[in-house]
Amino acid sequence: MTAPATRQAAPPDERPGVLLSPRDYEAAARARLEQPVWDYIAGGSGDEVTLREERAAYGRYRLRPRALVDVSHCELGTTLLGRPVEFPVGIAPMAYHRLVHADGETATVRAAGRVGALTIASTFASKTLEETARAATGPLWLQLYVMRRREITESLIRRAEAAGYRALVITVDTPRMARRERDLRNGFGLTPHVRPANLDDGQQTGLHQGRSGSSTLAAHAAQHHDAAFTWEDLAWVRSLTGLPLVLKGVLTAEDARRAAGLGVAGLIVSTHGGRQLDGAVPALEALPEVVAAVQGRCEVLVDGGVRRGTDVLKALALGARAVLIGRPVLWGLAVDGEAGVEAVLSTLRAELEEAMALTGRPRLDTITPDLLRPSADPPYPRTTDDRELA
Repeated sequence: MTAPATRQAAPPDERPGVLLSPRDYEAAARARLEQPVWDYIAGGSGDEVTLREERAAYGRYRLRPRALVDVSHCELGTTLLGRPVEFPVGIAPMAYHRLVHADGETATVRAAGRVGALTIASTFASKTLEETARAATGPLWLQLYVMRRREITESLIRRAEAAGYRALVITVDTPRMARRERDLRNGFGLTPHVRPANLDDGQQTGLHQGRSGSSTLAAHAAQHHDAAFTWEDLAWVRSLTGLPLVLKGVLTAEDARRAAGLGVAGLIVSTHGGRQLDGAVPALEALPEVVAAVQGRCEVLVDGGVRRGTDVLKALALGARAVLIGRPVLWGLAVDGEAGVEAVLSTLRAELEEAMALTGRPRLDTITPDLLRPSADPPYPRTTDDRELA
């Protein structure tokens, strides 16, 4: 079946009570969204082992605070690929923001600009990359899936350059889309008002005609994604553009070293939010070996499972230059549009600043591995609500 239309942001007098954390926005978003849309956003592949482990990995570290440090001012600003950002949290590429709010990606990027955060727009955005760029006031990168029809990929690169995008993020963990059983059970298809705005009509066929036991998105990926794209083909992408290249979905030292040796500007350690290979090592656990392998030759970012400022702190201590968040952005967008996204990002910024102060780390360069102690205790205890919202 085709997923039902999503309700828009509630009037102020109908919105939930005070929302203090991304988890609060998660619960509020779940109450607002139709079940197939919620499952598409929340779900993972297979038994969702990696989806759960992405979050649990952060609970396997404890913080070692230092006392009597001047933390009257904590400096959160940094640079990503040479461009300044206000704090080391950005927005991961996610498709179809209009599934949860009519303003879609333009609302998301406006909110990110107000807090000085990086946005990575998706190839499968529901607003054109040009619309998103016009709304942006902060740094903006474009995520690319390499298509079988190479002229489509080349066109996207040319358009990104013309629109002012500052980097290209090539997703490397999706030669095919993994089985996502929630989508299969729901027969997930796009709602009528949502489409992949960056693709022409011929590339959109079939995305709206869902049926039980199948996923229109998986079928579309099988038809259009280039599963034969290899390391050697990166030279073709490089020949088309002078924009920095970032690879998203690297989880091993072997791939990290090869990428750095080829002059890739950045890596994003990622499991695709637990939506691709189920049983893959969680991104946070893979992060140290990737950082060690590149030896500073390229910047390393990480995504997956971040829900608190202390999570950001832990990822930075393990060597990430910045952290990307995904689902929490969509929760904020679903609940309160642009203002909801800004609130989620601002909360993470405030929590990170607080965590830096309370651990005696007033600058990003003071956040080092000695801040962490691996825990022998189980990760964060899971409650009934955690299981329901995983």
